[in-house]
Amino acid sequence: MGGEKGPVCVTGGTGFIGSWLIMRLLDRGYSVRTTVRSASSEQKKDVSFLTSLPGASERLQIFNADLSDPQSFNAPIEGCTGVFHVATPVDFEGKETEEIVTKRAIDGALGVLQACLNSKTVKRVVYTSSGAAVVLNSNGQKIDEMDESYWSNIDFLKASNPSGHSGSYMISKTSTERASLEFAEKHGLDVVTLIPSFVVGPFICPKFPSSVRTMLAMVLGDKDQYSLLLNTSLVHVDDVARAHIFLLECPTAKGRYICSSDVVTIEQMSQFLSARYPQFQIPTLKSLKEIRGYKIPTLSTKKLLDSGFKYKYGINEMFDEAIQCCKEKGYL
Repeated sequence: MGGEKGPVCVTGGTGFIGSWLIMRLLDRGYSVRTTVRSASSEQKKDVSFLTSLPGASERLQIFNADLSDPQSFNAPIEGCTGVFHVATPVDFEGKETEEIVTKRAIDGALGVLQACLNSKTVKRVVYTSSGAAVVLNSNGQKIDEMDESYWSNIDFLKASNPSGHSGSYMISKTSTERASLEFAEKHGLDVVTLIPSFVVGPFICPKFPSSVRTMLAMVLGDKDQYSLLLNTSLVHVDDVARAHIFLLECPTAKGRYICSSDVVTIEQMSQFLSARYPQFQIPTLKSLKEIRGYKIPTLSTKKLLDSGFKYKYGINEMFDEAIQCCKEKGYL
Protein backbone atom coordinates (compact mmCIF):
# COMPACT_ATOMS: atom_id res chain seq x y z
CA MET A 1 0.00 0.00 0.00
CA GLY A 2 2.93 2.32 0.55
CA GLY A 3 2.78 5.47 2.66
CA GLU A 4 -0.29 7.43 3.67
CA LYS A 5 -2.12 9.12 0.79
CA GLY A 6 -4.05 12.34 0.72
CA PRO A 7 -5.49 14.10 2.52
CA VAL A 8 -8.65 13.99 0.43
CA CYS A 9 -12.06 15.46 1.25
CA VAL A 10 -15.44 13.73 0.77
CA THR A 11 -18.47 16.02 1.04
CA GLY A 12 -21.70 14.41 2.20
CA GLY A 13 -19.99 11.69 4.21
CA THR A 14 -23.13 10.42 5.97
CA GLY A 15 -24.88 9.48 2.70
CA PHE A 16 -25.05 6.11 0.91
CA ILE A 17 -22.24 6.70 -1.60
CA GLY A 18 -20.21 9.11 0.56
CA SER A 19 -19.94 6.74 3.54
CA TRP A 20 -19.02 3.75 1.36
CA LEU A 21 -16.42 5.88 -0.45
CA ILE A 22 -14.86 6.91 2.88
CA MET A 23 -14.60 3.24 3.89
CA ARG A 24 -12.84 2.36 0.61
CA LEU A 25 -10.47 5.36 0.82
CA LEU A 26 -9.46 4.37 4.35
CA ASP A 27 -8.94 0.79 3.08
CA ARG A 28 -6.52 2.17 0.49
CA GLY A 29 -4.47 4.11 3.02
CA TYR A 30 -5.89 7.58 2.38
CA SER A 31 -6.14 10.24 5.04
CA VAL A 32 -9.75 11.45 4.72
CA ARG A 33 -11.68 14.53 5.75
CA THR A 34 -15.43 14.51 5.41
CA THR A 35 -18.18 17.07 5.80
CA VAL A 36 -21.52 16.56 7.50
CA ARG A 37 -24.30 19.06 7.94
CA SER A 38 -24.56 20.54 11.43
CA ALA A 39 -27.16 18.61 13.37
CA SER A 40 -30.12 20.59 14.66
CA SER A 41 -29.95 21.47 18.34
CA GLU A 42 -32.45 18.82 19.40
CA GLN A 43 -30.67 16.01 17.61
CA LYS A 44 -26.93 15.36 17.60
CA LYS A 45 -26.04 13.50 14.44
CA ASP A 46 -24.72 10.01 15.16
CA VAL A 47 -21.59 9.49 13.04
CA SER A 48 -20.35 6.39 14.88
CA PHE A 49 -20.85 4.35 11.69
CA LEU A 50 -18.03 6.47 10.21
CA THR A 51 -15.79 6.86 13.27
CA SER A 52 -15.85 3.07 13.86
CA LEU A 53 -14.55 2.25 10.34
CA PRO A 54 -11.12 0.53 10.21
CA GLY A 55 -8.46 3.27 10.10
CA ALA A 56 -10.92 6.04 11.00
CA SER A 57 -9.45 6.79 14.42
CA GLU A 58 -6.07 7.60 12.83
CA ARG A 59 -7.02 8.94 9.41
CA LEU A 60 -10.58 10.36 9.39
CA GLN A 61 -11.51 13.91 10.37
CA ILE A 62 -15.13 15.10 10.40
CA PHE A 63 -16.04 18.75 9.70
CA ASN A 64 -19.37 20.57 9.77
CA ALA A 65 -20.21 22.17 6.42
CA ASP A 66 -23.44 22.96 4.60
CA LEU A 67 -24.25 23.59 0.94
CA SER A 68 -26.32 26.58 2.12
CA ASP A 69 -23.06 28.13 3.37
CA PRO A 70 -20.49 27.60 0.59
CA GLN A 71 -17.73 29.27 2.67
CA SER A 72 -18.01 26.43 5.21
CA PHE A 73 -16.09 24.13 2.84
CA ASN A 74 -12.86 26.18 2.97
CA ALA A 75 -11.57 24.59 6.20
CA PRO A 76 -12.09 20.90 5.33
CA ILE A 77 -10.64 21.37 1.82
CA GLU A 78 -7.59 23.43 2.82
CA GLY A 79 -4.42 21.37 2.21
CA CYS A 80 -6.22 18.50 0.43
CA THR A 81 -4.83 16.93 -2.75
CA GLY A 82 -8.18 15.64 -4.02
CA VAL A 83 -11.87 16.33 -3.39
CA PHE A 84 -14.94 14.16 -3.97
CA HIS A 85 -18.04 16.33 -4.08
CA VAL A 86 -20.77 13.81 -3.29
CA ALA A 87 -23.15 15.93 -1.18
CA THR A 88 -26.40 17.00 -2.83
CA PRO A 89 -29.44 18.75 -1.40
CA VAL A 90 -32.58 16.61 -1.59
CA ASP A 91 -35.97 17.83 -0.44
CA PHE A 92 -37.69 14.49 0.16
CA GLU A 93 -40.76 16.11 1.68
CA GLY A 94 -41.43 18.34 -1.32
CA LYS A 95 -41.52 21.46 0.86
CA GLU A 96 -39.09 23.47 -1.26
CA THR A 97 -39.42 24.66 -4.84
CA GLU A 98 -37.21 23.18 -7.52
CA GLU A 99 -35.57 26.63 -7.93
CA ILE A 100 -34.52 26.72 -4.26
CA VAL A 101 -33.12 23.16 -4.33
CA THR A 102 -31.25 23.81 -7.60
CA LYS A 103 -29.82 27.15 -6.42
CA ARG A 104 -28.53 25.53 -3.20
CA ALA A 105 -26.96 22.66 -5.18
CA ILE A 106 -25.23 24.98 -7.66
CA ASP A 107 -24.09 27.54 -5.06
CA GLY A 108 -22.81 24.73 -2.84
CA ALA A 109 -20.92 23.04 -5.68
CA LEU A 110 -19.35 26.31 -6.84
CA GLY A 111 -18.41 27.05 -3.22
CA VAL A 112 -16.66 23.67 -3.02
CA LEU A 113 -14.84 24.32 -6.31
CA GLN A 114 -13.83 27.82 -5.19
CA ALA A 115 -12.43 26.32 -1.97
CA CYS A 116 -10.43 23.91 -4.14
CA LEU A 117 -9.00 26.83 -6.14
CA ASN A 118 -8.23 28.75 -2.94
CA SER A 119 -6.40 25.76 -1.46
CA LYS A 120 -3.72 25.77 -4.19
CA THR A 121 -3.18 22.08 -3.27
CA VAL A 122 -6.19 20.29 -4.84
CA LYS A 123 -5.07 18.52 -8.00
CA ARG A 124 -8.44 17.07 -9.04
CA VAL A 125 -12.11 17.16 -8.08
CA VAL A 126 -14.45 14.23 -8.76
CA TYR A 127 -18.07 15.41 -8.82
CA THR A 128 -20.80 12.82 -8.26
CA SER A 129 -23.53 13.42 -10.81
CA SER A 130 -26.41 11.06 -11.67
CA GLY A 131 -27.90 9.15 -14.58
CA ALA A 132 -30.75 11.66 -14.15
CA ALA A 133 -28.43 14.24 -15.77
CA VAL A 134 -28.24 12.17 -18.98
CA VAL A 135 -31.34 10.13 -19.78
CA LEU A 136 -34.29 12.53 -19.64
CA ASN A 137 -34.15 14.08 -23.06
CA SER A 138 -37.25 14.26 -25.22
CA ASN A 139 -36.21 15.37 -28.67
CA GLY A 140 -38.76 13.19 -30.40
CA GLN A 141 -36.38 10.46 -31.52
CA LYS A 142 -36.19 7.02 -29.93
CA ILE A 143 -32.79 6.40 -28.39
CA ASP A 144 -31.93 2.98 -26.97
CA GLU A 145 -28.53 3.83 -25.49
CA MET A 146 -26.99 7.09 -24.29
CA ASP A 147 -23.38 8.02 -23.59
CA GLU A 148 -21.69 11.03 -21.96
CA SER A 149 -22.52 13.30 -24.91
CA TYR A 150 -26.18 13.37 -23.85
CA TRP A 151 -27.65 15.78 -21.30
CA SER A 152 -31.11 15.71 -19.77
CA ASN A 153 -33.31 18.48 -21.15
CA ILE A 154 -34.22 20.85 -18.32
CA ASP A 155 -37.02 22.50 -20.32
CA PHE A 156 -38.53 19.06 -20.92
CA LEU A 157 -38.20 18.20 -17.23
CA LYS A 158 -39.90 21.44 -16.18
CA ALA A 159 -42.65 21.07 -18.78
CA SER A 160 -43.38 17.46 -17.85
CA ASN A 161 -43.52 18.68 -14.22
CA PRO A 162 -42.29 15.53 -12.49
CA SER A 163 -44.00 15.43 -9.12
CA GLY A 164 -42.30 15.59 -5.74
CA HIS A 165 -38.60 15.62 -4.96
CA SER A 166 -37.57 13.51 -7.97
CA GLY A 167 -38.20 16.33 -10.47
CA SER A 168 -36.20 18.80 -8.36
CA TYR A 169 -33.45 16.22 -7.99
CA MET A 170 -33.16 15.59 -11.75
CA ILE A 171 -33.09 19.30 -12.60
CA SER A 172 -30.63 20.15 -9.81
CA LYS A 173 -28.22 17.31 -10.72
CA THR A 174 -28.23 18.28 -14.41
CA SER A 175 -27.81 22.01 -13.73
CA THR A 176 -25.13 21.48 -11.09
CA GLU A 177 -23.01 19.17 -13.23
CA ARG A 178 -23.13 21.67 -16.11
CA ALA A 179 -22.25 24.58 -13.79
CA SER A 180 -19.36 22.62 -12.26
CA LEU A 181 -17.82 21.74 -15.63
CA GLU A 182 -18.24 25.35 -16.84
CA PHE A 183 -16.54 26.67 -13.68
CA ALA A 184 -13.69 24.18 -14.15
CA GLU A 185 -13.21 25.25 -17.76
CA LYS A 186 -13.25 28.95 -16.88
CA HIS A 187 -10.82 28.69 -13.93
CA GLY A 188 -8.51 25.92 -15.13
CA LEU A 189 -9.55 23.50 -12.38
CA ASP A 190 -9.30 19.74 -13.06
CA VAL A 191 -12.86 18.43 -12.55
CA VAL A 192 -14.15 15.05 -13.73
CA THR A 193 -17.72 13.90 -13.18
CA LEU A 194 -18.96 10.41 -12.37
CA ILE A 195 -22.49 9.54 -13.49
CA PRO A 196 -23.83 6.47 -11.66
CA SER A 197 -27.05 4.78 -12.70
CA PHE A 198 -29.27 3.26 -9.95
CA VAL A 199 -26.88 2.36 -7.12
CA VAL A 200 -27.69 -0.95 -5.39
CA GLY A 201 -26.03 -3.06 -2.71
CA PRO A 202 -25.32 -2.97 1.02
CA PHE A 203 -25.09 0.28 2.96
CA ILE A 204 -23.38 1.42 6.14
CA CYS A 205 -25.33 4.68 6.54
CA PRO A 206 -28.32 4.52 8.94
CA LYS A 207 -30.82 5.85 6.38
CA PHE A 208 -32.46 3.53 3.82
CA PRO A 209 -31.00 4.79 0.48
CA SER A 210 -33.72 5.77 -1.99
CA SER A 211 -32.05 4.00 -4.94
CA VAL A 212 -31.91 0.71 -2.99
CA ARG A 213 -35.53 1.16 -1.92
CA THR A 214 -36.57 1.69 -5.56
CA MET A 215 -34.63 -1.33 -6.83
CA LEU A 216 -36.20 -3.50 -4.10
CA ALA A 217 -39.71 -2.23 -4.88
CA MET A 218 -40.90 -5.69 -5.98
CA VAL A 219 -39.52 -7.27 -2.81
CA LEU A 220 -41.06 -4.55 -0.63
CA GLY A 221 -44.38 -4.55 -2.54
CA ASP A 222 -44.06 -0.85 -3.31
CA LYS A 223 -46.21 -0.64 -6.45
CA ASP A 224 -45.78 3.13 -6.80
CA GLN A 225 -42.14 2.52 -7.80
CA TYR A 226 -42.78 -0.12 -10.47
CA SER A 227 -43.04 2.44 -13.28
CA LEU A 228 -39.36 3.34 -12.66
CA LEU A 229 -38.27 -0.25 -13.36
CA LEU A 230 -39.29 -0.61 -17.03
CA ASN A 231 -35.66 -0.54 -18.21
CA THR A 232 -33.15 -0.07 -15.40
CA SER A 233 -29.42 0.57 -15.61
CA LEU A 234 -27.83 -0.32 -12.29
CA VAL A 235 -24.47 -0.63 -10.52
CA HIS A 236 -23.10 -1.95 -7.22
CA VAL A 237 -22.22 0.69 -4.60
CA ASP A 238 -18.70 -0.71 -4.22
CA ASP A 239 -18.07 -0.35 -7.96
CA VAL A 240 -19.25 3.27 -7.69
CA ALA A 241 -16.85 3.96 -4.81
CA ARG A 242 -13.99 2.25 -6.65
CA ALA A 243 -14.78 4.27 -9.80
CA HIS A 244 -14.52 7.52 -7.82
CA ILE A 245 -11.06 6.56 -6.60
CA PHE A 246 -10.05 5.32 -10.06
CA LEU A 247 -11.00 8.69 -11.59
CA LEU A 248 -9.07 10.58 -8.91
CA GLU A 249 -5.96 8.50 -9.59
CA CYS A 250 -6.20 8.06 -13.39
CA PRO A 251 -3.82 10.61 -14.97
CA THR A 252 -5.73 10.78 -18.27
CA ALA A 253 -9.27 11.14 -16.85
CA LYS A 254 -11.17 14.05 -18.38
CA GLY A 255 -14.81 15.12 -18.58
CA ARG A 256 -17.84 12.92 -17.81
CA TYR A 257 -17.89 9.17 -17.05
CA ILE A 258 -20.98 6.97 -16.84
CA CYS A 259 -20.73 4.22 -14.21
CA SER A 260 -23.28 1.45 -14.85
CA SER A 261 -22.60 -2.27 -15.14
CA ASP A 262 -25.96 -3.95 -15.86
CA VAL A 263 -29.36 -3.40 -17.48
CA VAL A 264 -32.57 -5.14 -16.39
CA THR A 265 -36.08 -4.80 -17.81
CA ILE A 266 -39.09 -5.03 -15.50
CA GLU A 267 -39.89 -8.51 -16.88
CA GLN A 268 -36.32 -9.73 -16.33
CA MET A 269 -36.35 -8.33 -12.80
CA SER A 270 -39.58 -10.16 -11.96
CA GLN A 271 -38.17 -13.45 -13.28
CA PHE A 272 -34.79 -12.96 -11.58
CA LEU A 273 -36.23 -12.05 -8.17
CA SER A 274 -38.88 -14.77 -8.11
CA ALA A 275 -36.33 -17.46 -9.07
CA ARG A 276 -33.61 -16.26 -6.69
CA TYR A 277 -35.74 -15.27 -3.69
CA PRO A 278 -38.79 -17.57 -3.63
CA GLN A 279 -39.50 -16.51 -0.03
CA PHE A 280 -40.82 -13.15 -1.32
CA GLN A 281 -44.12 -12.47 -3.09
CA ILE A 282 -42.71 -11.08 -6.35
CA PRO A 283 -45.32 -9.73 -8.82
CA THR A 284 -45.97 -11.97 -11.81
CA LEU A 285 -45.21 -11.01 -15.41
CA LYS A 286 -48.95 -10.90 -16.08
CA SER A 287 -49.58 -8.40 -13.28
CA LEU A 288 -46.81 -6.13 -14.60
CA LYS A 289 -48.27 -5.80 -18.11
CA GLU A 290 -50.34 -2.81 -17.00
CA ILE A 291 -47.35 -0.81 -15.72
CA ARG A 292 -46.78 2.37 -17.73
CA GLY A 293 -44.00 4.92 -17.52
CA TYR A 294 -41.01 6.47 -19.22
CA LYS A 295 -38.74 3.74 -20.53
CA ILE A 296 -35.30 5.09 -19.66
CA PRO A 297 -32.61 4.47 -22.30
CA THR A 298 -29.67 2.22 -21.41
CA LEU A 299 -26.48 3.98 -20.27
CA SER A 300 -23.21 3.19 -22.07
CA THR A 301 -20.19 2.75 -19.79
CA LYS A 302 -17.70 2.30 -22.65
CA LYS A 303 -15.66 5.42 -21.80
CA LEU A 304 -14.98 4.28 -18.22
CA LEU A 305 -14.11 0.73 -19.35
CA ASP A 306 -11.84 2.05 -22.11
CA SER A 307 -9.96 4.05 -19.45
CA GLY A 308 -9.05 0.79 -17.71
CA PHE A 309 -11.73 0.47 -15.02
CA LYS A 310 -13.18 -3.01 -14.35
CA TYR A 311 -16.48 -3.78 -12.65
CA LYS A 312 -16.36 -6.41 -9.89
CA TYR A 313 -20.04 -7.10 -9.26
CA GLY A 314 -23.16 -8.27 -11.09
CA ILE A 315 -26.85 -8.19 -10.21
CA ASN A 316 -26.59 -11.33 -8.03
CA GLU A 317 -24.28 -9.52 -5.60
CA MET A 318 -26.21 -6.25 -5.85
CA PHE A 319 -29.48 -7.84 -4.75
CA ASP A 320 -28.08 -10.52 -2.41
CA GLU A 321 -26.13 -7.93 -0.45
CA ALA A 322 -28.88 -5.29 -0.50
CA ILE A 323 -31.47 -7.78 0.78
CA GLN A 324 -29.12 -9.15 3.46
CA CYS A 325 -28.31 -5.61 4.61
CA CYS A 326 -32.01 -4.66 4.73
CA LYS A 327 -32.73 -7.74 6.86
CA GLU A 328 -29.91 -6.85 9.27
CA LYS A 329 -31.13 -3.25 9.58
CA GLY A 330 -34.78 -4.23 9.99
CA TYR A 331 -36.11 -2.92 6.68
CA LEU A 332 -37.18 -6.42 5.54
